[in-house]
Parts: sequence; C-alpha cells; structure tokens
Amino acid sequence: MHITRRTSTVATAAALALALAAGSALAGTTGNEFATMYTTLLNWVNGYLGKSIAIAAFILGAGIGIARSSPIPALVGVVFALFMVYVPNIIDSIMTAVI
Repeated sequence: MHITRRTSTVATAAALALALAAGSALAGTTGNEFATMYTTLLNWVNGYLGKSIAIAAFILGAGIGIARSSPIPALVGVVFALFMVYVPNIIDSIMTAVI
C-alpha cells in the first residue's frame, strides 16, 4: 500500500487538531468516590498485611527451594517482596504525574 503525501499531510493535521483539542491530564485527580478504597488498599499493602504476604512468599519460596535444591524459588519470593514495597509508590507516581 502506497501512502501519498496528501494522505500523510491530512493525517498529520488531524493528529495535531486532536492533540490541541485534548484536555489536560487528570489521571490521578478524579474519581473521589474511590479515594477510600485506594487508601484502604494502599494501607493494606504498606501495612502488616503486605509485610505478611511478602514474608509468606519468601518462606514458601524457601521451602520449595529446599525441596528442589535450588535457590531460585527463594529469590522469586524476595523479588515478590520487593514488588510489594516499591510498586505501589511507582503506580502512585505514574497516576499523579502532571504532563
């Protein structure tokens, strides 16, 4: 399929018009009805529930690693624990970023 210069110009003009017509990014500032749920889930992940899940993942991985004579399952548990700590902050940063 051959795209002519005119088609490319029209597509560029349409993209520019859509970009100028777009509103500001409000990804992390709307939907106040979900604020309570967000706070609850964030507190669970950063609190004792998240720590308990992370420790359980490591213990389970260590047990499987001992049974298989391999350290990889224990490392998977450690990586899971790190994700439990850092991913909520990363998601929060992405959702509240201002363009």
